[in-house]
Amino acid sequence: MKHETLMLHGLFAACLLVCTLVLGSMLTASPASLQPAASPALAISTSPCVVANNLQCPLSRG
Repeated sequence: MKHETLMLHGLFAACLLVCTLVLGSMLTASPASLQPAASPALAISTSPCVVANNLQCPLSRG
């Protein structure tokens, strides 16, 4: 019984530490660290399909 209690206390401490670190990193995140996610390389196309390697779009009507 003592062994299980020590394991549960250790697991609780580890989970509490992980939750504290994750919460702390979320609360201290600055908007400058989020800027690379909006890079132009990840721009979304407004067309229904993108033509790549000279392939025809199956949705084109023409």
